[in-house]
Amino acid sequence: MPHKINGKLQQMVIYSVFVRNHTSEGTFRALVDDLPRIRALGVDCIWLMPIHPLGEKARKGSLGSPYAIRDYRAVNPAYGTLADFEALVDAIHGEGMQCMIDVVYNHTSPDSVLWDGHPAWFYKRPDGTPGNRVGDWTDIIDLDYSSDPALWDYQIDTLVQWARIVDGFRCDVASFVPVAFWERARAEVEKVHPGCIWLAESVHRAFGAEMRRRGLYSATDTEAYAAFDIEYAYDIQEVFDAWIEGSAPLSHYLDLLDFQESVYPRGFNKLRYLENHDLPRIASRLGRGLDLANLTSFIYLLKGATLIYAGQEVASDHAVSLFDRDPLGWNTGTDLSPLMARLAHIKHEVLGCDDFFCARAYDEDEVAVLERAGAWGRALGVFSLCGKPVEVAVDVSDGSYADLLDGLPIEVRGGKLACSGAPIVFLA
Repeated sequence: MPHKINGKLQQMVIYSVFVRNHTSEGTFRALVDDLPRIRALGVDCIWLMPIHPLGEKARKGSLGSPYAIRDYRAVNPAYGTLADFEALVDAIHGEGMQCMIDVVYNHTSPDSVLWDGHPAWFYKRPDGTPGNRVGDWTDIIDLDYSSDPALWDYQIDTLVQWARIVDGFRCDVASFVPVAFWERARAEVEKVHPGCIWLAESVHRAFGAEMRRRGLYSATDTEAYAAFDIEYAYDIQEVFDAWIEGSAPLSHYLDLLDFQESVYPRGFNKLRYLENHDLPRIASRLGRGLDLANLTSFIYLLKGATLIYAGQEVASDHAVSLFDRDPLGWNTGTDLSPLMARLAHIKHEVLGCDDFFCARAYDEDEVAVLERAGAWGRALGVFSLCGKPVEVAVDVSDGSYADLLDGLPIEVRGGKLACSGAPIVFLA
C-alpha cells in the first residue's frame, strides 16, 4: 500500500553539499565548522552528495565522479573514516538539522564490489559485456533489478545499515529503478528509522519519455509518489529553462506549476530549486541583480521543499567540477544569506502546507504573482523577475500591508501595487 504523504515536509529547506569541494580540506571533519552558518540560513536538512569510495576504472577526471561508486557500504577514505562521518552526522543533529545521503542504485563503477562478486546482477550489452543504458555515462555500468531477488535484498540491507545513522535518502535517477523496489525498501527502513525521508531524483520529462520509447523502464512522477515523499521538479524543468533562455513566456512555466496541483496526489511535494550539481549556476544565467533576488524569493514561496545548492547563498557562478578537486569559492561580493534566512522563516512560520496555490504571470512585465491560502491565512508574493519597477494588479483590498521580507509598508490603490523591483511577500 502506498505510504501516506507527509505534507509537513513541504516546509523543509534542504542544503546540498559536495564534501570534496565544499572546504579547502574536502573532509567530513572540515565540514563541521560550517554547520552553524548553514543552520543560520534556516536549513532543516543537509543532503550529502555520495560519501562512498569511488571506482578507478573508466574514471572521469583525476578523482572520478561521486556517482561512480565502488562500495555502497563504506565511506570514501579521502573524506575520512566511518567514525568521522558519524561525528559529522552527530554535529548536524546537534545543530538541529537532519542528514540525508545520496543513494546511487541505478549503477555502479565498472570495478565495483558488486560487479566483482555478482556480475549476474548487471545489465549486459548484446555481446554479454556490462554496460549502461545512457551513452554518455561512460564511467558506470547499470544494475539490472530483474536479474535476481538477491540484488534487492543486498541493496535494502545496505539502506537499513545507513538508516541507523542518517535521516533520509536522496535517490539518484530513482525513476530508472523499479518503484516496487523503493516501496519495499521504504517499508524495511521504516522498521529501523520511522519517518526516514525519501527524495527521488525523478528525470526530465523528455528523458523519461525517450527511455520508455526505447522500451526501457522509467517510472512516471505520479507512479514514484507511491514510494517517495519528495520528487524533483524536472517534469517542468525544460519549460523553466526555455523561459530563462527567452524562448518561452513566463506564463507557460506558471501554467505548469498550476497543472502540478491537479495531477499529483494531495499533499504532493516537489523539490524547488534554481540550481543543483547537474544544472548551471543560476547566477551564471541571470547575474547578481534584483532579478536573482526575485527568483530566489519566488522559489521559496512555491509549494514544496526548497533546495539550496552550496554556494547559491553567495550567488556563485562557478559550477564546481564533479571529477576533480575544485574547492568552492565563497568570496563573490554578494551575500543572499539574510534574504534566504527571512524566506526560510516565512516558509516555516507563516505558510501552511496542504493549502490552495495559484500562479499568475504578466508576461509583458516579466512579473509573477503567487498566492498561497489555507487555515493559517492568505499570502501573496509579487516578483519582478526582470528586477525592474512595475505596477502590478493584485486581488486584495486597497490598503496598507507589511512586506514580510523587510517589514516596510506597501500600498495597494485601485487594485494595484507599485513594485520597486525588489521581491514582495505579504499577508492579505
